[in-house]
Amino acid sequence: MIRKKSGEIQWLEFEILQEEPVVHGIFLRHGGMSAGTTGSLNAGSKIPEDPRILEENRRRMLSALNIPRYCTGTQVHGNEVVLVKDVSQEIGDCDGLITQLPDLGLLIRHADCQAAVFYDPINRALANVHSGWRGNVKNIYDATVKKMAQTFGSKPENLLVGVSPSLGPDHAQFIHYKTELPEEFWQFQVRPLYFDLWAIARHQLENSGILPHHIQIAGICTYANEKDCFSYRRDKLTGNHAAFAMLRPSG
Repeated sequence: MIRKKSGEIQWLEFEILQEEPVVHGIFLRHGGMSAGTTGSLNAGSKIPEDPRILEENRRRMLSALNIPRYCTGTQVHGNEVVLVKDVSQEIGDCDGLITQLPDLGLLIRHADCQAAVFYDPINRALANVHSGWRGNVKNIYDATVKKMAQTFGSKPENLLVGVSPSLGPDHAQFIHYKTELPEEFWQFQVRPLYFDLWAIARHQLENSGILPHHIQIAGICTYANEKDCFSYRRDKLTGNHAAFAMLRPSG
């Protein structure tokens, strides 16, 4: 991934989207204001936090990417994907947002979970998706591909997908995997009780019709990279990264 910086704020961008009209950034924890995670750029927290500080952090991120407005939903570790047709609409519970509106940032918050940006260059359609292991179990990636097909006429083979830093295989322990994970996932056990969630994501995306060379998995473990990343598994109480994605206007 490509690391960028504005003042003390740092974020990552996908190489696969660099030639596309998609403004995006996976923000790291540097350069923010936070009472609970001092000096960290926190987009929304599992710890008590002043809403004014969170909004100021988001304002800094929006300014860094020159995003004029944004929307977000209430993430519930499900597979609901919502079409955003108007900036003022009530989003509600969902873990995926899709749109064709330009100049509207789609915000996903994540720590160890995956944030995935989908782009359809033919129909100029965008998705931003949150997937933890529960989202993988419910296959929100396939739900996103189908929603984009139904809504925009997107074909899976045209979609480009970037998956953010997230929990890596060395730290993705599932003691109760036989009851938590479907048997289809057991082949991705890298050693007893540890699973490769990155490989599971790629498996699900390819099974949904995404071409292998249209998928970029960051391959950066949030647990192992304490300097850059929040991790709930590592710290138990933590902030969240922001993953923003926005379509540039055509022309």
